[in-house]
Amino acid sequence: MKYRTQRVAYWYFAVAALLFLLQVADGLIIASQYIYPDLFRDFFPFNVGRTWHLNLLVLWLVIGFMGATYYVVPEESGRELWSPRLAYLQLAILLVTGVAALTGFVAANFFPSLWLTEGREYIEAPRWADWLIVLAVLIFAVNNGWTIVKRTRPFTATVGVLTMGMIGLALMYLAGMKTFSNVTVDQFFWWWVIHLWVEGTWELIAAALMAFLMVRLTGVDREVVEKWLYVEVGLVLFTGILGTGHHYYWIGTPSYWLIIGGVFSALEPIPIMAMVVDAWRMTRVRGRPHPNPNPVSFTWAVGSVIGHFFGAAVWGFAHTLPQVNKWTHGTQVTPAHGHFAFYGAYAMLVIALTYYMVPEIKGMTARLGRRGIWAFWLISSGVVGMVLSLTIAGIVQVYMQRMAGLDFIFVKTTYMSFWFALRAIFGGVTVLGVLVYVWDLVSLGRGGREEKDG
Repeated sequence: MKYRTQRVAYWYFAVAALLFLLQVADGLIIASQYIYPDLFRDFFPFNVGRTWHLNLLVLWLVIGFMGATYYVVPEESGRELWSPRLAYLQLAILLVTGVAALTGFVAANFFPSLWLTEGREYIEAPRWADWLIVLAVLIFAVNNGWTIVKRTRPFTATVGVLTMGMIGLALMYLAGMKTFSNVTVDQFFWWWVIHLWVEGTWELIAAALMAFLMVRLTGVDREVVEKWLYVEVGLVLFTGILGTGHHYYWIGTPSYWLIIGGVFSALEPIPIMAMVVDAWRMTRVRGRPHPNPNPVSFTWAVGSVIGHFFGAAVWGFAHTLPQVNKWTHGTQVTPAHGHFAFYGAYAMLVIALTYYMVPEIKGMTARLGRRGIWAFWLISSGVVGMVLSLTIAGIVQVYMQRMAGLDFIFVKTTYMSFWFALRAIFGGVTVLGVLVYVWDLVSLGRGGREEKDG
């Protein structure tokens, strides 16, 4: 660690890891409710658990990305973070807002007349929570922005793309704070947050952080990585923005969105494929061992690239063409794609960043031990198992319910129950893996060194 204020990142990673654990534990509960619908029905029903699961996903990933940014910006700027106190204040705001919102989701189920949820899927947080989130994101942008302005090193592509992502992170969230009485118009702009946050601003931040990580892990020249970073970001913006059209198929928008969404959604795998090829090429270009190897972080980083490709590109493309999507939308095929894409593209990247940055912050020079690798295989096998279970359940659902015309409840209880049970089993494996990850992170945070590999 070169700069004292980079220590801020550890607390972001720690909070993100605990929220990740809460998210997957909640996911195991709602997976079990597919099998036992009355489980916790009176105080934690399925609709509340699902809301928790989705909002926790967004919260812990955003906090993880913010923590990584607080490490990268001082490093790239050549100076200390402008205000670590503001960074800690921002984390407190996000944490308090998240806890309050989650509590409100439970309470709203018993006191529906109270203004505890906005009721819009994925962005259910009430308006007061929205403003606090905006405040936290503004603090984040100002704190990092002023550090960049006062930099002592040349402005880099990594910092530039990261800055674009931070600005977009603040602006796109505002689109969800305006509601319309017309459902189609409301859904149209609602997707500006849900899709463009994830496949626009998040992609920019993730691409910049992956570029930073690859330079540090492989020793490849910065110019090589950042040249491809510009290409990938350009493709992501081009296909990501117009690719929003695949969400407009069936909500009452003009029919030309079928063409726009179909074509540009089909092109979305291109930047992801470029990322796969680029990562492989970078590992081949390095002709000598890196002076500070980190096999755990590198394993998670390469896993992220592969998971990004299969989850977002292969599983995404499999049901985004309108000719296919008219049968698959709203079925279990959709969460299969969602679980795989979010895990590969973002969750694995945050964990890879954590395993690189936390040892640097703690001044650990010994190689990391096996717990990080155990966590990788446990979580990854659990997620892949869930994805395959959901995919098969979705195919069964499409054929038996939407093509054969059988009743949903009959199909669910007769033909899909086995796959739901299998999904819950793999969900348990995922929870076990996250427990290992949290245990490892706590150990690293206390400065403990694991046994060396081999």
